[in-house]
Parts: sequence; structure tokens; C-alpha cells
Amino acid sequence: MTDTFGIFYKLTDKGGTHDPYLEGVIEGCPKGTPIDFDFIQSEMARRAPSQNAESTQRREKDPVIFLSGIDENHIATGEPIRFQIPNQDVQIDERNRHVIKPSHASYTYFKKYGFRDNEQMGRASARQTACRVVAGAIAKLILRPHGIAITAETLRTGTPAREGDSVGALVQCRIQGLPAGLGEPVHDKFSARLAYAMMSINAAKGFEIGEGFHATEMSGSQYNDLQNTDFSFRTNHDGGVQGGITNGQEVVFRVAFKPIPSVRFDQESIDYDGNPAIYYGSNRNDLCVSPRVLPVVEAMAAMVIADFLLIPNNSNL
Repeated sequence: MTDTFGIFYKLTDKGGTHDPYLEGVIEGCPKGTPIDFDFIQSEMARRAPSQNAESTQRREKDPVIFLSGIDENHIATGEPIRFQIPNQDVQIDERNRHVIKPSHASYTYFKKYGFRDNEQMGRASARQTACRVVAGAIAKLILRPHGIAITAETLRTGTPAREGDSVGALVQCRIQGLPAGLGEPVHDKFSARLAYAMMSINAAKGFEIGEGFHATEMSGSQYNDLQNTDFSFRTNHDGGVQGGITNGQEVVFRVAFKPIPSVRFDQESIDYDGNPAIYYGSNRNDLCVSPRVLPVVEAMAAMVIADFLLIPNNSNL
């Protein structure tokens, strides 16, 4: 199982929704980077459950406990930053323990790893994204001196078919202040790494950048981003990336998220022996990934950018 994201700015995390804590190691944070603990905790608060009835009733305060890599003055030392996030509201669902959860990881983990117990599926839970938000917050601190800003918003959500049903969401993210020249030709394009990052988020099912799928309905003369004599662009249909490399314009992309598999009513299913069974609904899950997914989208984008900026001898630094 791959537990590491990134090359030069790297997050390795472990732990799941039913473990005592989540744990992460961040490598590549430049020595001397100021680490704003309040900012990190504010990013965690954006991801935390709300008091809204559509939010999970699981209550986690998500205090981030740093174990190494930051000195007493809150400055990165250059060594790996290790941290833990306690799980404070773990509840074992005995009724559903051996029932395949529809459209979740139960069946695929069973086929790949032989797991026959849903308590072993903790790495498939969105709880894991808490570690990403920590690493993304520190990546944002690295990006601050470069004037790079990342903002995600919800464009729309689906309509529930009945009370207690979950819905999908379309999220848009804008990255401002990026220099031209980030990204490598062919196999390590900026857009490809961004897509890889976004599609690694739980429930992500689609990614597009710039005009995206709408480009299939356009002609080249409508689509092409023409430039002025000072090299400025007249339009931004490419979404800030051409040839897989940033062109200095605002990067705009969207991520489509499916409805969360957990709904608040019972569903027909099967157990791990193939016998008919019921998967019982509960209120321990959100009914939509948004708005809690917004800081996760921003975090993954920040890590991608930091990874490219920290390439040794990168002239954009």
C-alpha cells in the first residue's frame, strides 16, 4: 500500500479511522520556514465536522501534536516534521462489521488484501485526509513568500432522492500567483500531477482544468489563448497550463465528487460470504463531501506546487 505523496515535498502518513491516532511525516520543508501553529489549526477547523445536521455526528477536535522538525521558536529545522492527530471519538459498528459497504472499499480491499472485517478498512476512510490538511497547511506557509494563493469553492451539489440520502458535489479551485515554468514535459506535467493529487482524494470521480470537457464543444479559433505583444494572454481557456507547464496565468480546475457511500437509511447488500445482508445506516457520516473537502483540495494543490518549487536548482525559486 502506497502511503507517500510527493517527491521533494513529501507526506507519508499512517493510521485510519478506528486507530488511536493518525500519524504523519513531512519531508522537504525548507529549514527556516516559520510554522504558524494557529494557521494550521484553523485549516484543521475548516475540515472539522460542523453543527449542521447534514454533517457527521462524529466529534473530533483534531489537535495536531508535533513531535519533531520544529524548534521552540516555531521554525522548521529542516529535519522531517513528525506529527500525530488523536482519534477521540472512535466507535465500532458491530452491526455492519462483516457486511460489504455499498460503493465503498469493502469489496476491493477484500479482493486485494483478504480483509473480511470493515474495521480493517480504516485507510479508505476520509478521516485520513486530516493528515493531508496538516501537510497542505505547511505547504501554504512555504508558498506565502511567493505570493501564491489557493482558493476552493463549491459550485454545486446534487439533490437527495430521499431524506437521509447523500449527494455529490462539484468543487472549483483557483491558484493565483504561480510563476510560469512549473511542471515537466511529457510524464510529469503540472496538470498531470494536479489531477493525480485530486483523484487521490476520497470520493473524487472527475477532474478537469481550464475549459475541461467543455473544450470538446469548441473550435480551435474559439479556444486558443491568443497573446499580446507584451506576452500577456487575452483569454485563459487552458486554465493556466500549456504543454503541461504553468504559463503564469491563474490556474483553474474542477473536481467532481460522487455521493458519499454512507447514507442514513438501510441498504441491501451482501456479507463477505456472499449471503444477502443489510448495511445499516447511521449519522456518523456527512451527507456531502462539501464543504469539508475544500481545505483538502487546497492542501493537495499546495503540496503539488511546493513539490515543483522545491526541485533542486529550480530557477523559479
